[in-house]
Amino acid sequence: MKLQSDPHSGTNSITGYGNGYVEINKIPYRHAVLISSDGAISAWPVQTFQDLQPSHFEQMVGLQPELIIIGTGNKQHFPKPELLQTLISAKIGFELMNSQAACRTYNILVGEGRRVLLALIVEAN
Repeated sequence: MKLQSDPHSGTNSITGYGNGYVEINKIPYRHAVLISSDGAISAWPVQTFQDLQPSHFEQMVGLQPELIIIGTGNKQHFPKPELLQTLISAKIGFELMNSQAACRTYNILVGEGRRVLLALIVEAN
């Protein structure tokens, strides 16, 4: 599915997504990524939701976002509470949803000028 580009220059936006890929600023990625609204796009060493470890959440906190959207793959999943403790302790808001919903939500928040981080697991069906 193609999405409209974000009108704000200098921000990262999701321009499309589909089975096994996400398109950021019109560049396709076929692996999990961390996408900061105003910063770097980096590979995230997570292939499936079950791979999540405390270090993955520490990596997110290190980027100092206002809010984190976690795209958990093709289905919405919820991690064990102890994995979320890093985000809770850092007082960073977060939402978990399937990856397609996470892409749409991220673009809306970027459009509002929010400092948001998208942690996105990309899975093929």
